[in-house]
Amino acid sequence: MDFQQQNAEVLGASFDDQDANARFAEKFSFPFPLLCDTDRKLGLAYEACESSDARVPARISYLIGPDGRIRAAYAKVSPPTHPAEVLKELEGAGNRPTEVSV
Repeated sequence: MDFQQQNAEVLGASFDDQDANARFAEKFSFPFPLLCDTDRKLGLAYEACESSDARVPARISYLIGPDGRIRAAYAKVSPPTHPAEVLKELEGAGNRPTEVSV
C-alpha cells in the first residue's frame, strides 16, 4: 500500500529558496513537492523552528485530514522508517488524511 492508494498527498517544506529546493529534490529524486518557506512562516506555524532567523527546520511531520485538522504529529522523523509508520496509521484510520511534512 502506498500514499496514492491511500489518497494522501505528501508535501515537504524547506527554508531554502526555489533553486536550492529544485536541486535538492532532483538530487534525491523526491516524488513529492518541496515547498519553499524562506520567511519561516510555515516553520513557525507548525513549530518546526522557534524564530524567523532559524537556519534549519526540525525534521517533523504532521498528518492532516481533509477537514484541515491535524490527526497526528510526529516530533522526530527518521526518513528511512517514517513513511511506513504513516502508511500503517493511514491504513488503520480509514479516513484518508493528507500528510504534510515540514
